[in-house]
Amino acid sequence: MTLGAVIVVVLVLMLALLLLRVPVAVSLGVAGALGLLLLRGFNHTTLELGAIPFSQTATFSLTIIPMFILMGMFAVRAHVAEYVFKIADRVLGRFPGGLGIATVAASAGFSAVSGSSIGTAATMARLSVGEMRAAGYPAAMATALVAVAGTLGSMIPPSTFLVLYAILAQVSVAEMLAAGIVPGIISAIAYALWIMFAGWRMQQKGHIVSDATSVKDALGQATDIATQHKEHTPLAKLPWRGLVYVVILFAIVLGGMYSGIFTATESAAFGAIAAVLILLFELRKEGAKGIWDGIKGALESTASTTAMVFFIVIGSGILTAFFIAARVPNMITDAVLSWNMSPTMVMLILLLSLVPLGMVLESLSLLMISVPLLLPVALEFGFDPIWLGILIVKFIEIGMVTPPVGINAFVVAGTTGIRSETVFRGIMPFFLIDLVLIGIFFFIPDIILFLPSLVQH
Repeated sequence: MTLGAVIVVVLVLMLALLLLRVPVAVSLGVAGALGLLLLRGFNHTTLELGAIPFSQTATFSLTIIPMFILMGMFAVRAHVAEYVFKIADRVLGRFPGGLGIATVAASAGFSAVSGSSIGTAATMARLSVGEMRAAGYPAAMATALVAVAGTLGSMIPPSTFLVLYAILAQVSVAEMLAAGIVPGIISAIAYALWIMFAGWRMQQKGHIVSDATSVKDALGQATDIATQHKEHTPLAKLPWRGLVYVVILFAIVLGGMYSGIFTATESAAFGAIAAVLILLFELRKEGAKGIWDGIKGALESTASTTAMVFFIVIGSGILTAFFIAARVPNMITDAVLSWNMSPTMVMLILLLSLVPLGMVLESLSLLMISVPLLLPVALEFGFDPIWLGILIVKFIEIGMVTPPVGINAFVVAGTTGIRSETVFRGIMPFFLIDLVLIGIFFFIPDIILFLPSLVQH
């Protein structure tokens, strides 16, 4: 069998397994193992399969992943998300579309301590969709907004995606996390501004939410209805400690790395310690059993999530070993060099190819597949790997909310009991916003690279 035929067989098998919903780690690992078997034979393949699990996971830098996951799990059980949402709802509720803006703000705040897009989407769906529906938001708008706002967990530190990319690309984890701050904040502001603008415009037209037939109509006076049916908590009685918790955890994680006081791994560990102290404080009135249940639940969730991530890392390592053995990155680099196009156009075309791929591939598998293929091309053309990482993660965010895979959309649908088709119907405005943001980040790389340049080592 020729080399080209082997590559085609491996790619077809991998995509088929992923589309059949075979676990990502198994899909990547089986496809890569078959490729090695066809390319190098049985003895070489068994040696690789024996060595890769250890070589891929026995890396000290990977300890940052369970620490960040643990910090997020403790924060969830300490009700940090609920507190942040109550504050955002009270403070931002006066604006047109204020409840939607509050959802985006709370998602951004919770992302800063959870590091998980799916966790953010599930938590905010439970907290905000019911309130938005009561305020007159159509189901498509309310659920789509939560699904998209949840993707901020993939960009705003401590994002697991950014950590995994940093390890795969062999760049500084601290710089990678710092690079996600500004794009994450800009994305949140863009979503909020669209909601505010649409609501303001419909208010000028005098539309009434209860008679609305479209998303924009519904946004017009959602705030007025919410105000009529909901008591405003005095500012002094808001759970401001939730905001304090977010600031403390964010300062420990990012401040420690940014100043050079902590390494990335140390900051994750200190963040987890701070989060468990917050959990103990919040659950102190529930007694020893309540505290134990909270800690036990966080540890169990962390163990299962960490095992899944490490299993995917192993599967990705097997597939990457095949790519290297088959010289696939070299082939791609040679091919794009022969296009006689500017490096900027080549990278733009390659990155845009992630949009259709993100529609059919699960987010982690897209990250694991795209990095070893796109990174060599970017380095050959002289592009910054940190800039590339932010753009890849931004495209992954799009894949998280677009059909048919759209994991965040399914999470929100499952949490709220609303059909997934309804969630997908409200995605289009945010899809277009994300494409515009990607264009800005692509052509103005300093937006991404400014903060990483200030990180102290």
